[in-house]
Amino acid sequence: QVQLVQSGGGWVQAGGSLRLSCADSGRTFSTYLMAWFRQAPGKDREFVAGITRSGGSTYYTGSVKGRFTISRDNAKNTVYLQMNSLKPEDTAVYYCAARAGGVGDSADQYAYWGQGAQVTVSS
Repeated sequence: QVQLVQSGGGWVQAGGSLRLSCADSGRTFSTYLMAWFRQAPGKDREFVAGITRSGGSTYYTGSVKGRFTISRDNAKNTVYLQMNSLKPEDTAVYYCAARAGGVGDSADQYAYWGQGAQVTVSS
């Protein structure tokens, strides 16, 4: 069973940085592809970044490339999202997600979700 618990998030001025963490209390973390999604008010949940089981490959949506970094530590059962050069349009609730299959950028492809963390970027 995958149980994802998120930490991090908060408020930051434009240009600042935040780091999100997502820990799995189970024993199968390394067998799951991990991803981060975000959802702004009135918008659909969108893919932000994904990382393969070994951490060898990462994927990003275009608007965050070069600013966000996804990483994982399988020994700690944790995935991270380092967010730099934040912009007001990055404001959203951020969710970590896990799936047993390959990379996917649609929310309905993911079976397991964290509880969400608010990220607010002020201009």
